[in-house]
Amino acid sequence: MNFLVEYLKHPFKVGAVAPNSKYLTRKMTASISFSKAECIIEYGSGTGVFTEEIIRQKQENTIFLIIEQNETFYLNLYKKYHNLKNVYVCHGDARQVSGFMKQYQISQADYIISGLPFTSLPNETSRQILKETNHVLKKTGKFITFQYTLWEKRIFLKFFDIKSISFEARNLPPAFVLTMKKKGGKKS
Repeated sequence: MNFLVEYLKHPFKVGAVAPNSKYLTRKMTASISFSKAECIIEYGSGTGVFTEEIIRQKQENTIFLIIEQNETFYLNLYKKYHNLKNVYVCHGDARQVSGFMKQYQISQADYIISGLPFTSLPNETSRQILKETNHVLKKTGKFITFQYTLWEKRIFLKFFDIKSISFEARNLPPAFVLTMKKKGGKKS
């Protein structure tokens, strides 16, 4: 599958011209306590770079919900992962996360990992996704996303407290990783 082709076909939905690096993957998954997580959700899995790492590290009983809107990426993810225990691959929009969780009888998420390009999404779409994310995340949960700029930082601050921002230069393009908690959520 050609990542660049999907980017060219859907530049506002596919946020990058190439899959993310192993270095960015490490930073995106570093704050996940895989031994304790009951539910991990991933938005915008793309070719599954983060997905693969989460599946490699997650516990057998940890539920992993993957949400991908791009049909080509979804079909590839579904083919690769739909037979794995407690892994659910959903074709749809991150704004539908509550519905997908209800479908699989998931009450709340410990971690939500996002590969969504918030900078290129319409403001209202970003707000809806972040509102839903805040709603389904446990009080002690973490929302982890990467962005190529910090332009959208202000919209994140409306819904979350930013606990850390790190930068990964060894990615194409280089990216910032933001780890966030619900406003007023417990520190951990």
